[in-house]
Amino acid sequence: MAVVDLAALGEPFTRDPYSVYARLRRQGPVHRIRMPEGGALAWLVVGYEAGRAALADPRLSKDWSRASPDLPLGAVSSGPHMLRADPPDHTRLRRLVARAFTARRVEELAPRIHKTADALVERMRTAPDGRADLVEALSFPLPISVICELLGVPDLDRASFRAWSNEALDATDPDLRKSAAAQMARYITHLVRDKRQHPGDDLLSALMHPPTGTHEDDGDRLTEEELIGMAWLLLVAGHETTVNLISNGVLALLTHPGQLAALRADPTLIDGAVEEMLRYDGPVETPTYRFTTEPVTIGGTTIPAGGELVLIALADADRDPARFPDPDRFDITRDARGHVAFGHGIHYCLGAPLARLEARIAISTLLERCPHLALDVHPAALTWRPGMMIRGPRTLPVRFTP
Repeated sequence: MAVVDLAALGEPFTRDPYSVYARLRRQGPVHRIRMPEGGALAWLVVGYEAGRAALADPRLSKDWSRASPDLPLGAVSSGPHMLRADPPDHTRLRRLVARAFTARRVEELAPRIHKTADALVERMRTAPDGRADLVEALSFPLPISVICELLGVPDLDRASFRAWSNEALDATDPDLRKSAAAQMARYITHLVRDKRQHPGDDLLSALMHPPTGTHEDDGDRLTEEELIGMAWLLLVAGHETTVNLISNGVLALLTHPGQLAALRADPTLIDGAVEEMLRYDGPVETPTYRFTTEPVTIGGTTIPAGGELVLIALADADRDPARFPDPDRFDITRDARGHVAFGHGIHYCLGAPLARLEARIAISTLLERCPHLALDVHPAALTWRPGMMIRGPRTLPVRFTP
């Protein structure tokens, strides 16, 4: 099978991966590719049915110890956590987090999210020239504030953390990814140890000290290493997904004025609009790595055993016309249920309800307070985050005066 060199496609692929994936999908569901991140070879799965099946295939391991030693992979996380584990370890870790990360805890954050979104939009509106970078003004500060509130780490050095997170996930140089992950690991280790000494009414404290005397307290606890890994996951995944959901969603509205007008005319459409934003241009292009433990045959192509790297194009699954008619059309009244923007199977994103809540509040607040909101640059001038994992613009210049 010929290798498709995605690394050689450069900026055009970063800007618009959808047309490339669609062309590959028309040829079949599995392709051998060279990744932009470090030039590693991988197997790419495209299409809705093939992608959804691969997401739930137990032969595709999330455990990095299963990876082929020949893969030049840069570290993108610190410590053991759910996205680097298979059952039964994954089952245990997810259970321990899920019993603390409850729907009630998420709903209790709603007033704080509203208050934070209001304050951020009002601060943005004070700009004397009526312009702002929406990523800096709203998309980043809202979710990082919320996840810090949830975890109980109000003193997070947000500028440093953002730089490390972006580099650990985006850098095409594996050494840069490793360096950023190592710096973040040291920082998070300090946070976890400080929280152990000063527990509070927050998720991180609850993970360290589950309530006693309840049916949920079976004596199982996260180890120190697992706590550090889980804090890394919750901090990074807890804000990265939502940052780009908000940015991509607002960009889709501003480049589709008819849909923007429809949402302004009927704000109750916001729930469906967020689902369509997730489907149309979701924040995760391909999820974290999977490795073959057995030969896996998809659409007549067999991916060998031995820790071969497999990527699943969520971005393409949600643009597959076999599942979503006219998939390149952005339509907030579409029934977008069934999209895989948050994954599928046992690794379905635990934080999806929080991301949806933040996006609904952020976008509703923005449209309510900024009736003249418009893109302040031609869409072709936007620069996009590199790599195949996180999808979103680096900046999103907007204006909000007539």
